[in-house]
Amino acid sequence: MKTALILNGPNLNLLGTREPAVYGSQTLVDVEKLCAQACTTHGFALDFRQSNHEGQLVDWLHEAGRLHATGKLVGVILNAGAYTHTSIALFDAIKGTGISLIELHISNVFAREAFRHHSYISPAAKAVMCGLGVSGYALAIAGLATMQTGVSA
Repeated sequence: MKTALILNGPNLNLLGTREPAVYGSQTLVDVEKLCAQACTTHGFALDFRQSNHEGQLVDWLHEAGRLHATGKLVGVILNAGAYTHTSIALFDAIKGTGISLIELHISNVFAREAFRHHSYISPAAKAVMCGLGVSGYALAIAGLATMQTGVSA
């Protein structure tokens, strides 16, 4: 069984309490449960992680590259939070590992502050999703399934 790796960046541990008008009231634990259900539906194991530290996310992407190379990883869903708009290191890690990655945002970043309109990650991602709330995670998992098989889920 292949694994879907879900990586969450800075401040996503505050889901449910941080700006609920923007991010909703569901917690990161709720998101993990949603992802577990979606992975079960698509026949994937789930590896769900969160870090506030850029270097940790880079290390996890390197690990994902090794797992992807051995056929154990279907792909990565990355909600890099604010690092989306600042991190060339995450871009380099994605490009350097050759992983299939979907960039995900809970809010519509294009309806927010101008600095959120640019992503360093998007050019390295296979797909980008934003503005669908936490349900975007389940849709992104379906997207990984589609990328794997080439057949719509």
